[in-house]
Amino acid sequence: MTSVTALPSESHPHRRPHPRHRLRPRRPPVLGRRGAFRLHASVLVGLLAASSAPTPLYALYQESWHFSAMTLTVVFSAYALALLAALLTAGTLSDQLGRRPVLAGALLTEGLAMAVFATAQGVPALIAARILQGLATGVATSAAGAALLDFEDPERPGRATAANGITPVAGMAVGVLAATALVRYAPAPTRTVHLLLLLLFAAQAAAVLRTPETVRTRPLDRRTLRPSVAVARASRPAMALVAPGVVAAWALGGFSSSLGPSLARLIAPHATPATGGLVFFTLTAAAGLAGHAARALPARTASLAGTALLIPGALLTLSGPHLHSLTALFAGTALAGAGFGAVSQGALRLLLPPAAPGERAGTLAAYYVLSYLAMSVPAVLAGLLTNLYGLGTAVSLYALTVVLLALFGLVRAVRKPRTA
Repeated sequence: MTSVTALPSESHPHRRPHPRHRLRPRRPPVLGRRGAFRLHASVLVGLLAASSAPTPLYALYQESWHFSAMTLTVVFSAYALALLAALLTAGTLSDQLGRRPVLAGALLTEGLAMAVFATAQGVPALIAARILQGLATGVATSAAGAALLDFEDPERPGRATAANGITPVAGMAVGVLAATALVRYAPAPTRTVHLLLLLLFAAQAAAVLRTPETVRTRPLDRRTLRPSVAVARASRPAMALVAPGVVAAWALGGFSSSLGPSLARLIAPHATPATGGLVFFTLTAAAGLAGHAARALPARTASLAGTALLIPGALLTLSGPHLHSLTALFAGTALAGAGFGAVSQGALRLLLPPAAPGERAGTLAAYYVLSYLAMSVPAVLAGLLTNLYGLGTAVSLYALTVVLLALFGLVRAVRKPRTA
C-alpha cells in the first residue's frame, strides 16, 4: 500500500500548526553575479534597441501624416534632448538611491513610452513618446552601465567596460533590424514593434528587483539634481583626448538614424522601404563588430584608429548622392560604423577604469551627455539645411564637419603626450 504524507493542516484538521511551522511566502531567489551581469547587459541592449526601432518606421509615419524632414529630425531629437536632461539631472541618482529602484522605475517608464508609441495618432504623440523614452533611457543607461561594473567578475577584469562599449551599438543594430523585419512581415508594425518592447521592459523591471543591491544607499541630496556633468577627476585627461572622435562618431550615428532612410530614397527612389532601415543597421552592426575586435588593441590605439576610419566613412557617404550609388552609401556607412565602434570602445576603456566606484555612474553619464549632444544637435541642423537647400547639400556639409572634427582629434592626439 502506498502511503501519502499529508500537509500538517490535513493530517490534524483540528490542530493548528505551531507558529514556527507555518508556511511563509517564498521570496524569489536573488540572481547571482553572473546572472545579474547578463541581465544588466540585456537591459542596455533593450533600451538602445527601443531607441533605434522607430528608424524604419519613420517612412510609414511620414506617409500617413505627411510631415517634413525638419519635423522628422525634431521627433528624433526630442528623444536625445530628453535623455540629455535626464543624464544632467539624474545621471548619478542610482549612486544615492540604489541601482535596483532607479533602474526598475526607469524600465517601467520606458514601457509607458512604448504604450504611447503604440497608440500614437499624430506627430505630437510621437514627440511625447520620444520625450518619455529619452527621460527613462537617460536614467537607466547610467544605472545599468554602472551596475555592469559592480557585477563584473574579478577574475575577468575589463569585461564590464567592454560590455558598456558593445551593448549599446549591438542594441541599436538589433532594434533597427527587428523593426525593419516587422515593417515588412508583421501586421500593424507601428503597434507590433512597441507592444513587444513593452513586454520586454516589464519583464526586465521584474527581473531587476531580483538582483542584489550593490550601492550603500543614502538619502537623496536634491542639490545633485541640479544640471551638472560629473567626470571623475582621474578621467578628465582621457575625456579631453577622446572628445573630438566621440563627437564625430555620434554625429554620424545621428545622421544615419534620422536621415539615413531619406538619403537612401534620394539615391534610389524605387528601392524597397526596408533599404532605409538597413542604412542604420549597417552602421550599428559594423560598430558592434569593430567594438568587439577593438578589445584586443590598446585603448588609445583603438580610439585613434576609429577616429581615422570616420574620415573615409564620411567621404564615401558624401559621394553617395552625387554618384547615385547605394553601394557607396553602404560602404561609407560600414566604414563609419567601424570607426564608431572602435572610438566608443577605446574611449570607455580610457574613461571608466580610473573612476572610483562612487564616480562611475556620473562619469558614464558625462560620456553619454557628450555623445547625445553630438547625435541630436547636428541632426536638427541637418533637417533645417535639408528644408532650406535640399538633402544633398545637407549631406555635404554634414560630412565635411565630421571630417574636420576627426582630423582635429587626430592632430590633437598626436601632439598630446601619451598617457594611456
